[in-house]
Amino acid sequence: MMHSVERRFIAIVLMAMMVVVAPVTALFLSISASRIDRDLRQNAEMLVEASAQALAKPLWDYDSEAADRLADFLVNDSRIVAVRVYDASGTTVAEAPEIVPALDGAARIGRDITYAARDDAHPVGSIEVWVARSGPFTRFGADEVSMIVILVIASSTAFAAAIVGNRVIVVRPLKRLTAAIEATRRLGSRHHVDWVSADEMGTLAQNFNEMQTRLENEETQLKIAHARATDIYNRTPAMLFSTDAGGRITAVSDYWLRATGYRREAVIGRAFPDFIAPDWHEAYHARVTCPTAVNAAITEVTVPFLKADGETMVVLILETRDQARPGEEAPTLSVMTDVTALKQAENRNHVQAVTDHLTGLLNRQGFEAALDTAIRDADLRGEPLACIFIDLDRFKWINDNFGHTCGDAVLCETVSRIRGAVRRDDIVARLGGDEFAILVAAADAGALSRAIGERICGGLREPVTVEGTDLHVSASVGIALYPDHAANASELLLKSDMAMYARKHDGKNGTQIFDSSMLDAARERHEIEQQIDAALKGNWFEAYLQPIVSLRDGQIAGFEALMRLNHPVKGVLPPAKIVGIAEETGSIGRIGDVILDKAIGHLARISTLSGTETTYLAVNLSPPQFEQSLPSRLASLLLRHNVTPARIVIEITEALLMLDNPDVHAVLDQLSDFGCRIALDDFGTGYSSLSYLNRFPVDIVKIDQSFTRSLSDGTADVRKKSRMLIKGIRTISHQMGCTVVAEGIETEEQWQMLNRLGIDHGQGYLFSRPLHIDAMMRLLENDSEAKVNIRA
Repeated sequence: MMHSVERRFIAIVLMAMMVVVAPVTALFLSISASRIDRDLRQNAEMLVEASAQALAKPLWDYDSEAADRLADFLVNDSRIVAVRVYDASGTTVAEAPEIVPALDGAARIGRDITYAARDDAHPVGSIEVWVARSGPFTRFGADEVSMIVILVIASSTAFAAAIVGNRVIVVRPLKRLTAAIEATRRLGSRHHVDWVSADEMGTLAQNFNEMQTRLENEETQLKIAHARATDIYNRTPAMLFSTDAGGRITAVSDYWLRATGYRREAVIGRAFPDFIAPDWHEAYHARVTCPTAVNAAITEVTVPFLKADGETMVVLILETRDQARPGEEAPTLSVMTDVTALKQAENRNHVQAVTDHLTGLLNRQGFEAALDTAIRDADLRGEPLACIFIDLDRFKWINDNFGHTCGDAVLCETVSRIRGAVRRDDIVARLGGDEFAILVAAADAGALSRAIGERICGGLREPVTVEGTDLHVSASVGIALYPDHAANASELLLKSDMAMYARKHDGKNGTQIFDSSMLDAARERHEIEQQIDAALKGNWFEAYLQPIVSLRDGQIAGFEALMRLNHPVKGVLPPAKIVGIAEETGSIGRIGDVILDKAIGHLARISTLSGTETTYLAVNLSPPQFEQSLPSRLASLLLRHNVTPARIVIEITEALLMLDNPDVHAVLDQLSDFGCRIALDDFGTGYSSLSYLNRFPVDIVKIDQSFTRSLSDGTADVRKKSRMLIKGIRTISHQMGCTVVAEGIETEEQWQMLNRLGIDHGQGYLFSRPLHIDAMMRLLENDSEAKVNIRA
């Protein structure tokens, strides 16, 4: 059978001959036929012309016999079919042959016959000759036939040479190459091609032999590498195992066998889940959805593994698998690590992570997890869940004044009392600092939680004795119910926290159930917090000034700087809520710095007016502002605005002094040494106001406005006692070298009465409301003597 390559080659050659040789041959034959036909016609025309000249004399002489002989002579030519000779009248003189054949396919050639006489040429008749048309092959002569034969022989020779050359040069080496490939496929050995030539086939054979040699070397290296990998697989000190697409074990390392106690033949072919505790099969099958964080192609799962001796060890399995079509399993290679000890340590760490180290209760993280679980259980049982949020009152004061060791003892005793107020199944946690939370799950969770809250508050009424000292703490308790008040865990904790804060703001030491009105308060608080942040960024805080007036002559002695938030849309906002929220959020220090800077700048501006050069500025500083850097920052501001320290009064409250912080004492001493004066604000409302006059460098005492109001309000007995108290404060303050300022003066009666009691200065709406600096400048410019003769 002829090789397919050879068949295609023959087909290509035949197509080439049909496309090139056949058209060339046809063109040659066509041109040759046309030339031969043209030559034959020219010869026939010459013969007819000669015959016409030869017939001129016989026709002139009326020699019909001669005309017949000439017609017969012409018909003897194989190419001439018939001849007719006519005289001048058109009568046939001679005709040959006697029986004229059909002349449809013959070509007619006619000539007039003229006789050249002496005097002139005379037409004597005409001759018509019919010449047979030649066929396609009858036209060729011996030369043309010889050329055609030579062309056919040459084409056949070239065709045969091409076939033989293709078979020798192409087909034979290809057959040897095919045989080598087939032998390699069937026998597995690397066969070479026995062919050498200096052409492309030789290059192909050489490259094939080199490839076979290289593949043979690579196979050898692969076998060596496989043997080495198998050796490494078995010698690696790790529990390695492989599974097929069906999850059956195909290989295990020697270390795996030693660690598990199994024999190799006992595990090969078994499904790996057979060695896992049944409860963990689902987790093992879901391992493909748990890629590691380092490499998404590696999955991991931790499951208990059953050893040959029946013991269980916790193993971490890291698995990598071959690529497979979607939805199909693939062979895997896995490493199994014994993490039993690690899991035990992890469990211990988890317990520590969710436990408060001081009290042994759950911490915030543990409580949040327990809260999630409790809500799921409550949904399943269809029972409500109560969250009790507890915050200790005055605990910070205990911590600051008696130390953290004492505070820790108070916390432990508080936990003991809380435990005594709850049921065995209730979950108690310390969320941080002095905050606690309790979960109560019961059909009557609302009433039960209120009772628990009341018992906790009652249990804390007894003092806590630490190192012989009785310390009093109380609790603000907030309660929220699921699902009445909250839809999820975070919302339940948040709303119980809101209820606790509502209780704390309403007087502390009690229990408060959450209600929707607290949301409005929370939203208002959030809005104020946003306004504070926006005001700090947009410079909306202003330092309003309220005059401090000499009660003797009404002349302005100084100004108190008061914070105001001038909202660009809402205008001036009430300062009380802003101050309270700013103190809770910690932004009060930044606000105080802004007010201090602006107030000193306002004093410098006021000082440009005649009669105000000696007036002072009283500024309220919050506890966060009493840092070690306060004196230097204040000095920088005074230097920038060209104001002397003696014109600055720092107002402090008993709340600051009650902290009894050594750093605060040091800052106050530095400010006093710097030349600033210290004013004790709201004097008479605290527990030990008189002791502060002796312990701190106080220069001014400001009587609280409640005493001022009582001078003209209430019964005569109340007014009398108020006068005695004010007089006593004035006497003690003056004896200690302090100036006395009365706050909240709103009537002429109060002014005159305080003046008779010997109070030095006063401030209040009677003299002026707190004013913007521009309004204050207009007030002072209208009264060049700085007298308060305009009520604002």
